[in-house]
Parts: sequence; structure tokens; C-alpha cells
Amino acid sequence: MENSSSVDEFLLLGLTSVQKLQPIIFVMFLTIYLLNLVGNGVILMIVTLERRLHSPMYFFLGNLSCLDICYSSVTLPKVLINLLSRRRAISFLGCITQLYFFHFLGSTEAILLAVMAFDRFVAICSPLRYTAIMNPQLCILLAATAWFTSFFYALLHSVMTAHLNFCHSHKLSHFFCDVKPLLEVACGNTVLNQWLLSVVTGSISMGAFLLILLSYFYIIAFLLFKNRSFRMLKKALSTCTSHFMVVCLFYGPVGFTYIRPATASASSMSEDRVVAIIYSAVTPVLNPLIYTLRNKEVMLALKKNFGKKLFKGNQ
Repeated sequence: MENSSSVDEFLLLGLTSVQKLQPIIFVMFLTIYLLNLVGNGVILMIVTLERRLHSPMYFFLGNLSCLDICYSSVTLPKVLINLLSRRRAISFLGCITQLYFFHFLGSTEAILLAVMAFDRFVAICSPLRYTAIMNPQLCILLAATAWFTSFFYALLHSVMTAHLNFCHSHKLSHFFCDVKPLLEVACGNTVLNQWLLSVVTGSISMGAFLLILLSYFYIIAFLLFKNRSFRMLKKALSTCTSHFMVVCLFYGPVGFTYIRPATASASSMSEDRVVAIIYSAVTPVLNPLIYTLRNKEVMLALKKNFGKKLFKGNQ
């Protein structure tokens, strides 16, 4: 991948320039990152080890936990290093690599959440055919489609951004390398890059979001008009609440950042940084809490596996 400009590195301005706040922010982000690793790591381990959780729903949940660990690992370690150093530099290649994996994993999660909604739709609307429809082959195919689609989407973003000239400034008003901050310091024609960010990114994220809404619409319509069971509707909504909460936490900040019109004002940059903290750091930590606390099967599996170890440890 050739760099058409003379840029060797970028300077990440980070979250704040106030020195006194940096140790506090460091402790906060370190805590968030460790909670993310532990929480999602435990879910990934439980889903793998517990035979009762070897079902499509938990196969996709395991994928989501793996994604959340990788997603925050793309940005948070570099943020922590920069908070401890005076010179917050990232190489050109490191910047493009970070951008690639950030969009690769983010896009995969967007598509995977739509796949999980489809899984709930089949489970509720066709319970007798659920096992036949959501067979292991289809589950692997759906997960692979999410990963491979995102691989090429992120590759397109990375190649297009890497071939820009950067002559305005080497300072990025962000705490990690993303397309919007890079476009702000690029010179020359960036219309195609802006179009890619707005149309392609918007199509993937909003397309997946519409599929999720469509799945929930069919679930509610099926239970209200065909099944006519408010008890089943209540049970189904309870089952889907965890997924819907994760969807809102993910799509809300992503939509705010990538779909709204781009502006270069200081206030919009500050807003983008705050929103980026939510979807890159906070959301991956909340996902395991949401799925664990609202899921009886996961809670039982946790008590079964960790309860025994604690009991043996006390002996």
C-alpha cells in the first residue's frame, strides 16, 4: 500500500489537553478495558464450555463477545499508552491499520446484530421448524457472511483513505484513527471518500438496522394477530429485550457519528469524541452485563461453573 503523501505519522490530540485529568482518564479507561476483557471473556468461555448453550442464539452471542473484545482492543490500548506519554504519535501504517480493524469489527457487529434478530424471529414465529432452519451450517454461513462482507468493506475504506494526500495538518482531533478526522486534514478531492462514508457505511448500518426492526415488527404482528397471545408476546418481548438494548446502544452512537452531515466545527469534533467513547469503550462493557443479568440460562451456567470452583476453593 503506497502512501502518496509525505506523511510518516499522525499526532492524536486525544481526549483532553489538561494534564491533571489524564491520570483519572487513564484509570477510568483501564478499568473499562479490563471489565470488557473479563466480562466478554467469561461469556465466550461459558458459551464454549456449557453444552446446554450450544444453540444458534449462543453461537451468535459468542461471536458478539469475541467482537467486543477485539473492537475495544483496536483503540483502548493505544489510548492508554498515549495518556502516559507526552508525544501521542501513531505511524501512518499504524493509523491505517487501526482504521481498517475498527471499521471491519464495527461493521461485523452491525450485521451480526441483524443476524441475531433473524434468529429470534425464527425461534418465536417458527418454533417447531427452528432447529431445522437454524442448523449449524446456516449459522456458520450467516456468521461468515457478516465477517467477510465487513472484511471487504473495511478494506475499501482503508485503501481509499491511504491514497489521500495529507498537507493541511498531521494533528487529528481524535483519540484514534478514524475516517472523519483523517478527511478533515486531507487535501485534494475527498468527494469519493465522503460518499463512501455516507452512502456505503449508511447503507450497511441502516440496512442492518431496518432488518432488525422488520424482524421485531413480524414477531409482534405474529403474536398479536396470528397467535393472539399476550402471554406469549410478553415472554417474547422479555427474550428480545436484551438484544434490543444492545442494538440501541450500538446503532444510536454509530448513526450520530457516521450518518449525520459532516461538519468541521470544534463543537462537532468534541461531540464525535464523546460519542466515540460510548460505542468503542462503554458499549462493549455493557453488552455482557445486559445479556448475563437478563438471561436465566447464562446465569445458571455461570453459577454451575464458577459456583463449583468457589465452593472447592473454600474447602
